Amino acid sequence: MRTYLGYIRVSTQRQGTQGVSLQEQRAAIERYAQRQGLTISAWYEERVTAAKRGRHVFSEVLKKLAHGKASGIIIHKIDRGARNLKDWAELAELIDRGIEVHFAHDALDLRSRGGRLSADIQAVVAADFIRNLREETRKGFYGRLKQGLYPLRAPIGYRDMGRGKAKEIDPVQGPLVRATFELYATGEWNFDTLQAEMRRRGLHSYSNRPISKAGLTTILNNPFYTGLIQLRKTRESFEGVHEPLISRALYDAVQLVLRGRRAGTVPLRYDFVFKQMVRCGGCGKHLIGEKQKGRYIYYRCHAPTCAGTCISEAKLDAEIGDALARFRFAPEDFRDLRDMVERLKGDESAERAKREQSLRLKLGNFDARLARLTDALIDCLIDKEGYEERRAALLAEKRYIVEALESLDTAHSTHDVLMRSLELAESASLRYEIANPVEKRELVHATCSNSTVTGKKIAIALRSPFSELANLTSSWNCDPSRDGSRTFIRNVFEIFKANAEKECREARERAANDDEAGTYMAA
Repeated sequence: MRTYLGYIRVSTQRQGTQGVSLQEQRAAIERYAQRQGLTISAWYEERVTAAKRGRHVFSEVLKKLAHGKASGIIIHKIDRGARNLKDWAELAELIDRGIEVHFAHDALDLRSRGGRLSADIQAVVAADFIRNLREETRKGFYGRLKQGLYPLRAPIGYRDMGRGKAKEIDPVQGPLVRATFELYATGEWNFDTLQAEMRRRGLHSYSNRPISKAGLTTILNNPFYTGLIQLRKTRESFEGVHEPLISRALYDAVQLVLRGRRAGTVPLRYDFVFKQMVRCGGCGKHLIGEKQKGRYIYYRCHAPTCAGTCISEAKLDAEIGDALARFRFAPEDFRDLRDMVERLKGDESAERAKREQSLRLKLGNFDARLARLTDALIDCLIDKEGYEERRAALLAEKRYIVEALESLDTAHSTHDVLMRSLELAESASLRYEIANPVEKRELVHATCSNSTVTGKKIAIALRSPFSELANLTSSWNCDPSRDGSRTFIRNVFEIFKANAEKECREARERAANDDEAGTYMAA
């Protein structure tokens, strides 16, 4: 008995599960087979576009027909079987070998010259339709990219807001992605420890599964988080309009770690408040925290020559509290200092305006540089690959300048650094008294440096300018005259101002180095 194979197809999984196209095709084929007296022995169903070759089910059907497993095949329409000319050629070859090919909707007689011509024309039209559709889709895709919009699914840490709208930072996953970059940039986390930590914090994939190592790799290598859209296949880059999640400097720091330029180590776990903050006065090694009787904490030097160096955490805590209490201000003195800082603020405006003008001048040159790069591509002075590399480099460099402009009002400001230092000096003692262990660590790190223990004696070393302030306070008369008080305030102001200027100068140098490093890495 002559038997036939039934083949039905839709282009996507969604069409197959939500639509009725498959059922309609099958019903139409069954009605056609009944009218023609054909027997269908097996059904083959596929959910994939016919524009591409290599469809698994369709290839299996052609193989069965070639081996004589059935007398022919029944398909709903020509475009259900093939929308590329190579697949249509394979079907035509089967027809030439005497295998029957039926189209239920078109009812073409493929044994006649006119029927074959009509089928050939419809196959060409179907192939042209796909080419046109692909071209129009590509135009729309690149149109969105040129607008700074990402037309694909939002990366982890962002969420889709609908067609024609920029991706927005996910309020839950976004901070976790930022923390992933920050942790890995330290060089103290490998992929095993980073995966465990981010799983603990709740970072997950699109399917709400805990983040995998492959997922971490994708995140850490995606410049989308800096505001730059880059296509993985073509390496084309576009400036996005979405809000950056991290700075370009942080992204480049992560790339250095990924490339092995900075060695990773096992992350430090701070189980004790003052771990790795106090050294032995004898050998210079850090004292190691240990718990006795389940509740008493001691810091001890384990070097054989310094066996007697040991101090309790309670005593160390009290000594640090006393050291921070040495530089508290009287309320009227702090008010005078604030007034002096406010007068300094106006003097920085001219310098900031000059810096802003320089950055905006650089920013204004980028459109011309991109235009010259495009002209070089058109004139065949560089190839497409070289063009994309240079374009990505320019966009990355532009991102650095934009970030510098955005942070200009607060970054490298002597006024702001000076005010923060004075506020810390004024409140450090009180804040330390009520702080939790994590806050205590932060305060000690900000105000103390190279504290040592020799035997049972503790020497708390303060950072600059707090050490100078403590010395100035202790040497001053306990009941100064008004003129003496003014001199004291002036000296304090000069000490803190000199330290703030030094800190800002170092910050500007680091920023300049970051700009150079960013330009170098982009190139």
